Amino acid sequence: MQVNVKLFASLREGRFKTEVVDFDSNSRVIDVMNKYELPPEEVAICLVNGRDADNEHVLQNGDTVSLFPPVGGG
Repeated sequence: MQVNVKLFASLREGRFKTEVVDFDSNSRVIDVMNKYELPPEEVAICLVNGRDADNEHVLQNGDTVSLFPPVGGG
């Protein structure tokens, strides 16, 4: 199945902005993170098709996974 992966802010460094990737059926968000060597503690927000999702969310063909790092400010 094909999944659209979008990385934001510091997660893009040395990677990409948007990529379409083939994954096995029943792949989860954590499988996307593992593919790009993104430790869970470096991903503060995960959206699947614009909705909040956790690492165990099972993906479907055509889903868009958006990953964001923690955002600091003050």
